[in-house]
Amino acid sequence: MPEAFFLDAPEGGQRFCLFHRAERAHARVLYVHPFAEEMNKSRRMAALQARAWQAAGVSVLQMDLLGCGDSSGDFGDASWSDWLDDLQLARSWLDGQGNAPLFLWGLRAGCLLASAVAQRWGDVSGQLWWQPPVSGKPLVQQWLRLKLASAMKVEGGGKLALDDIRAQLRAEQAIDIAGYRCSAALLDGLERARLLAPTRGRLGWFELSRASPPALLPVSQQTMADWAAEPAALHAEAVNGPAFWQSTEMEVAPQLLARSVDWLKRA
Repeated sequence: MPEAFFLDAPEGGQRFCLFHRAERAHARVLYVHPFAEEMNKSRRMAALQARAWQAAGVSVLQMDLLGCGDSSGDFGDASWSDWLDDLQLARSWLDGQGNAPLFLWGLRAGCLLASAVAQRWGDVSGQLWWQPPVSGKPLVQQWLRLKLASAMKVEGGGKLALDDIRAQLRAEQAIDIAGYRCSAALLDGLERARLLAPTRGRLGWFELSRASPPALLPVSQQTMADWAAEPAALHAEAVNGPAFWQSTEMEVAPQLLARSVDWLKRA
């Protein structure tokens, strides 16, 4: 069973954590969860992966960031910089749990956060990205379109555009979207975020595909090709499985779990 506890944040409040402690761990992993409802739909897969790694001798720390899940604060309280600070808090605690190599494991928008802190820290042994967006801009646009669709229903089909939603966000500094209160500071930070080519360590880039054979997204292939200095230890792979972070039913991707365990063993 994982150890459940709260970490006190420097500015006040607490962050809920689960730690899957492995005996004589040969690696430590910090999980960076995705954005909003994608986080909730991914909890099952995150738990299964953490347990699989624990059984393979890897300790895994999961933290609910500010305003997410059981941590203090509301979702609307969070900014992108707050979440980066939370990852520093998690890393500081994890540093007290031994000196095994540290890996970051991100899912969706969590890959963007992981990429940012990896550049900031400079000593991460590797990163594992699940279905990474190459930037946060399309995620924000997708999110704002949900607000646009909702607003048009309320307005009886009146003419609205994304610029109107952005204007509302700038004026009010926070808007409600699909049951979440989103601050301008959070959405602005997410929109500016981009995947950065790691300067050191190994990188595992995994995507799920229903194609036969599974294939990486064209934008992902182009991004890796465009990196001026492609990481020597880059492994990119598409595996068969469902888009569990957005499915209506709780779904699992067994091949992704197995391939992620194999990748970390080799790393």
